[in-house]
Amino acid sequence: MTTFIITLHIIVCVLLVLIVLLQSGKGAEMGVSMGQGSSQTLFGAAGPATALAKITTGVAIVFMLTSLSLAYVSGHRNEASIMKPVSPRTETEKPSVSDASPETKTQLPEKTDPSQDNPAQ
Repeated sequence: MTTFIITLHIIVCVLLVLIVLLQSGKGAEMGVSMGQGSSQTLFGAAGPATALAKITTGVAIVFMLTSLSLAYVSGHRNEASIMKPVSPRTETEKPSVSDASPETKTQLPEKTDPSQDNPAQ
């Protein structure tokens, strides 16, 4: 399901970029419209929406829906793994502390008088 949503999202992204680049901006005819006194067409009512504007709106809605669904899916991932759980290897014979030889035991140095630890005082 996630793969399908990601694939759809990428296709919609590319379509949205291409459709927006195909459209001409509102300011494309600004020099012509200001010189002829019809500046209301630039800042006022634009008239009926073109087919390209309707397609842009539809693709933008699909883009928003796929974005929201991907955010939801990534936040609610299943924590199960497809890998089989493997337990760590255990040694058959573990040496006990009493079986250890005296050479392998670590000895802590004996603590002396605490006043000798810091001679600067």
